[in-house]
Amino acid sequence: MNDERWQDIIGKVKDGFEVIENATQDLDPGPGSVEFIIFQGPLGKMKLERTTKPLVLDKRAIGSKRMGSQATVQYVYSETEQTHTFKAFRWAENGWQEMEAGDSFSL
Repeated sequence: MNDERWQDIIGKVKDGFEVIENATQDLDPGPGSVEFIIFQGPLGKMKLERTTKPLVLDKRAIGSKRMGSQATVQYVYSETEQTHTFKAFRWAENGWQEMEAGDSFSL
């Protein structure tokens, strides 16, 4: 999902529904950010989330073959290319539940 489409969705949500929260948070492990909007929608309380991360170019495992030694993974990220992930959630009694692509939801 590109930036223009995301801004179009955010605009439609703000025009058509009561917005509860709209924020951006940095990802804790690694670079990237999560932008989300929580609103009162047709199926109750809903959340749309867009995760933006740099593209992973390489993944290197660093460690030794000795017993008890620790292995680590080092990632090489692109400085120019980004990946975007879009998810929709619905509030249930026990927390946020991710909606499947077949669930009825349209903007």
